This record gives sequence, structure tokens and C-alpha cells, in this order.
Amino acid sequence: MKVEEIRVLSPEELVRQLEAAHKELFDLRLRLATRQLVNHREIPRVKKKIARLETIMRERKLGIR
Repeated sequence: MKVEEIRVLSPEELVRQLEAAHKELFDLRLRLATRQLVNHREIPRVKKKIARLETIMRERKLGIR
């Protein structure tokens, strides 16, 4: 999900997306620990998605943009 797509989301949708991303990261870490994860590059991708979501939420809180 790109930054432009995230910026148009409502605050409730941002929270839902963030919760889903945290759940996805948990599942990926679990699959990594049980050696079922095929593509290990998924973990940094989800971490970046979480960071983007949190950044947009923080910008809105501070009134930036």
C-alpha cells in the first residue's frame, strides 16, 4: 500500500489496517520460527507497512499535511 493510498483512509480504517498488519507480522514470525516461511522478505515489507501507517497517524495527530 502506497503512502498516497494510506492518506485517503479514514482514521478508523487506518486503525483496522494497522491491526491487520500487526497480526500479519505475528503470523509471519510464527511461520519463521516453525520453518514454514518460504519468502523471508515478507517480514521487512510488513514492518515498513506498519511504519507507514503509524507515520500517517502521527502526522494527522500533529496536524502535519
